[in-house]
Amino acid sequence: MKRALLLVLVTACGSFADEDIVVDLRVLAMSATLPEQLVVIDTANPPDPIELLEQVQPTEMCALVADPEHDRRLRWTMTLCALRSDERCDFDVPTKELASGMLDDPDTTVPEPRMCATIQPDGNLLGILLPVLEDDPYRGLGGIEYGIGLQLGGEDEGPELDLFAAKTMRIVPKIPDSRTASKNPTLTGIEIVIGEAAPVPLPLGRCVDQTAPLVLGPREKVRLSPVEPPDAREAYTVPTLDGEERMFVESLTYQWLAGFGGYSSGSTGGPRDFAGNPAPLFTDYSSPRAEDISGVTDVPLWIVQRDERLGSTWYQSCVRITP
Repeated sequence: MKRALLLVLVTACGSFADEDIVVDLRVLAMSATLPEQLVVIDTANPPDPIELLEQVQPTEMCALVADPEHDRRLRWTMTLCALRSDERCDFDVPTKELASGMLDDPDTTVPEPRMCATIQPDGNLLGILLPVLEDDPYRGLGGIEYGIGLQLGGEDEGPELDLFAAKTMRIVPKIPDSRTASKNPTLTGIEIVIGEAAPVPLPLGRCVDQTAPLVLGPREKVRLSPVEPPDAREAYTVPTLDGEERMFVESLTYQWLAGFGGYSSGSTGGPRDFAGNPAPLFTDYSSPRAEDISGVTDVPLWIVQRDERLGSTWYQSCVRITP
């Protein structure tokens, strides 16, 4: 069914150059329950790395994937590693496979399957961190980064067709004392406005899970705006070169993705402009033309919220297009 729908869309529109429109297998986001962890150190008496690791907590890494072209299972592997500059695992230094398996179809399986692995603060993690620490001229005072690499492919496809993605993790000294670890950002919800109507909440959940998705006609436009809770943007402190500290407030970005249609902007948010004005958070989604769909069509939406300190959270929704 998914393949047939894709052929209809490609035939109608030629090809999709818009990176905000997801038409084939893609890793949309990766998120860790603890993207950054703090450890207390005495700079005058640096502790043994094993002692530092005792302060680190287990964290779970999960991936959001979409595969609209196929009805199939996906083969996947997550690997604990040091990342190269191209965001691939560096297999010239120690690595550790964390988890692997077959994921049932991520778009249609109920309940929604999870692609996750747990990073334990054990000898495997220490083996990844030690070479990074040895190559760091600051000996970890600025933090140590490591990564989780994801390899993903269709159950019956060869590895030469696999996709690769990665997520950076960080362990940072608690310097200054007021420093706090990054947490994943959150939303109260997403508001929608159609025409002159009052804002209403966007129903969340995959198309297969929703009984009453948002209904739009062909070529109809809806404004989507994230609603942030008061504490969504964390204040945090960092040390300065003169031994003092400086406080910042996170900026948040939003990535907007869809299975069909189009956005006025696929990426919103970010830092303030040169005049100090906040970046717009909203985007406008436009549904496809009637001649580009075959009957009632459910279109998945994905919204990925990210902060500037490795935190990320995703939300899924659906719009039903009725010709």
